[in-house]
Amino acid sequence: MQIESAKFKQEASSAVQSLVGFVILALVPLGVAGSIYKAISPNGWIAQAFGQSISAGAAVLGSLGVVIALAWFSRVYSSPRRRNRHAGLFVYFFSAAGFIYALQLLSKGAL
Repeated sequence: MQIESAKFKQEASSAVQSLVGFVILALVPLGVAGSIYKAISPNGWIAQAFGQSISAGAAVLGSLGVVIALAWFSRVYSSPRRRNRHAGLFVYFFSAAGFIYALQLLSKGAL
């Protein structure tokens, strides 16, 4: 009886870990995509940084530069042999951002 109870606890723990992993896996891309959208949208962070007097074309060009820089960084970056201690920070940051964007999407219907 004790063996079955221990096995059930182990299986339940594995199921919870899998569920949490799946939720984080779903939230990270949502956080990355939401952050990119918030940065390059017409009323986004970059457009606000340029101010109200700059034309929309200049804001779009600046946004495009940021997207190109991010694409270049992701292409050049190679995974280190040992685990980077900051990698977990980025995962949890973007999963938290994805959670916030999901809440905004559900409550407002838009980001």
